[in-house]
Amino acid sequence: MIDEAAIRRRYEALRVGLDERGRRLFAAAEAHAAGFGGVAAVARATGIARSTVARGLRDLTASVAGPKIRRAGGGRLPLTRKDPTLLDDLRELLEPATLGDLMRPLLWVSKSHAKLAAALRDMGHRVSASRIPQLLESLGYRRQILWGRATAERG
Repeated sequence: MIDEAAIRRRYEALRVGLDERGRRLFAAAEAHAAGFGGVAAVARATGIARSTVARGLRDLTASVAGPKIRRAGGGRLPLTRKDPTLLDDLRELLEPATLGDLMRPLLWVSKSHAKLAAALRDMGHRVSASRIPQLLESLGYRRQILWGRATAERG
């Protein structure tokens, strides 16, 4: 007979320090040690789905366990994949506000991230100001504040 209470105690003691993959491997190790009926017993004791315990068993028996917690391809798609015209429209917005030597590898723009995001939203794109620095970087731009002009406007 499998002692589910002991499995539950061990799991509760370690659960806080385990990530998703660690929980899966812990459950799989307990199920493997328990033998026949171990998957169901571990699932009942820990609350982890039977399919997750079974996937952990496959991970345990795999020859090479990778450092990734989830399978490749998960997560959000990049904005430029969901909205292919985004970079072209941003480049169009930047051309009149581009500063620096066009022959140098680093260009900068004086428009704020909020203004650029608002202009892109007006063009129908779903983008926030916090994403603008990444998009600027992919185009080879940086944000530069014009201190001389800002100081002159204040004074």
